[in-house]
Amino acid sequence: MNSENRTCQSCKKIFTIASEDFDFYEKIKAPSPTWCPECRSIRRMSWRNESSLYRHVCGSCKKPIITIYSPHYPRTIYCKECWVSDVWDPKTYGIDYEEDTPFFVQFRKLFDTVPLVLADRKGTTENSEYGNYNGNCKNCYLCFSVALSEDSLYCANSQELKECIDSTGLRNGELCYEAVDSEKNYRCMFIERTRESADSSFLFGCSNAVNCFMSANIRNKSYVFRGKQMSAEDYKKEMTKIDMGDFSVVRELKNEFNAMKLLALRKHAEIKNSMNATGDNITNSKNVFYSFDVNDSENIKYSMRILKGCRDIYDCHGMVAGELVYEGFGCGFSPRNNLFSFSVDVSRNLTYCAMCHDSSDCFGCVGLKNQHYCILNKQYEEKEYKELVTKIKNLMDKVPYTDTKGRVYGYGEFFPSELSPFGYNETIAQDNFPITKEEAVTQGFLWKDDEKKNHIPTIFSDMIPKNITDVDESITNEIIQCEHKGSCNERCSSAFKVTPQEFLLYKKLSVPIPHLCPSCRHFERLKRRNSLKLWHRQCMCGQPAMAHQNTAIHEHGSRPCPNGFETSYPPERPEIVYCEQCYQKEVV
Repeated sequence: MNSENRTCQSCKKIFTIASEDFDFYEKIKAPSPTWCPECRSIRRMSWRNESSLYRHVCGSCKKPIITIYSPHYPRTIYCKECWVSDVWDPKTYGIDYEEDTPFFVQFRKLFDTVPLVLADRKGTTENSEYGNYNGNCKNCYLCFSVALSEDSLYCANSQELKECIDSTGLRNGELCYEAVDSEKNYRCMFIERTRESADSSFLFGCSNAVNCFMSANIRNKSYVFRGKQMSAEDYKKEMTKIDMGDFSVVRELKNEFNAMKLLALRKHAEIKNSMNATGDNITNSKNVFYSFDVNDSENIKYSMRILKGCRDIYDCHGMVAGELVYEGFGCGFSPRNNLFSFSVDVSRNLTYCAMCHDSSDCFGCVGLKNQHYCILNKQYEEKEYKELVTKIKNLMDKVPYTDTKGRVYGYGEFFPSELSPFGYNETIAQDNFPITKEEAVTQGFLWKDDEKKNHIPTIFSDMIPKNITDVDESITNEIIQCEHKGSCNERCSSAFKVTPQEFLLYKKLSVPIPHLCPSCRHFERLKRRNSLKLWHRQCMCGQPAMAHQNTAIHEHGSRPCPNGFETSYPPERPEIVYCEQCYQKEVV
């Protein structure tokens, strides 16, 4: 089938469905989308609350728990132990399908009734209850979408961490602080897009840098100080003049780092050992289109955070070893042929399901474990199941759900955002596509108003000793006022505490106590990442009035480079963006 242009049902913009997309939809027996990729992504994200946590009580054992569901949302929430136990049966909440009621209304009725697990934590987690969408973590605090990690705090979208703090998009890091979109680093602080480096700080776009400071785009070097090669002795002498444990010094260094980055060359995308790929932060993959944070996977489209062994994945967020999955998130441990589902594990042939495990051939179910041929949590025989599923799909088009903005949801659409149990600003939709409350309401999203904070600070941030050497463990008893004082749009907690584990790490790394709460720090890091959008641009190499002067001879000579590419750097940004060939000429 040929490519086709369509008008998005939500934003009214034109988007293209490619011929290979139609092949995929035919393969999974799903209709082609009526929403553009960006609107589909935002709709999914509006159901994924990663980091808004609340105190609750388990509806079964009554012990205190930390959950992603606000107490103002009248739901029964179970702790993980009760939820996976045999003390309850999700099928007792099953309901009959009603032909004259839109399917999504019936699903929400079921979703509001079945007890939900407090959060999505996969595998073994130990002493890491303050987290979500994590897997196999130990001693991790306020970490979100983090896997295979231990002794780390305030990290997100990362894996294989050990004693790391305040990092986002970090893979395989140890003793790292304020690391963004980096990989395989040891004892590195304030780094971005840097890999395989050690004992360094304030690096951008570097690789195999050891004992380097305030530098960009260096390769296989040691003792580089502010872009200048030095001897080991001179480097160490210069570093003794810089007190990285002093808050005022670090603040000035951050300003210097930001200015340095503006002049640094940018590769149009971080794509390593990959074929036929567009997007950003893609490694060891092939046939990846308009996707971000993809590793060791193939045939991926319109997706992000896709890890290890995934193939034939469209419109997904957060997945491990999945195959033939469409419009879903939080699908782990080898899901196969799952459509429009979230937080499902080791399952196949699920459609419109949530929080189901070790199950197959289910439609519109919530919380099932080791079940088959269920619809809205009610058991059917195989033949009856297949006949009713076919009937429901047809009726979803004949009796569709229509939201408050007049958008129609038939079979093939993900769950409507207005049925989400979360406000837009509680979810990663706000992280990646930030909007105001007024904009959210106009676009048909829910919004959770800030609750009155009862935190009474015992110390203001500017009263913290500036140097970490002057801070003792009594700081862990203080309630520190965040510098933003709750006035920002970044889920500011207005006040925060420094945990004993955190205090010891600051001492170990010799970095100052922060003045912002963890949420505000998270949003500060997000601003250092590129957006989840792509723009078609021309290589800036050779363009007149450009600040960078090439040091190598390029194939295009003195003329502007003719190469075009897809990049997550929007045209209005001031950075200098080069194509792969020109970047390699200048940097490698």
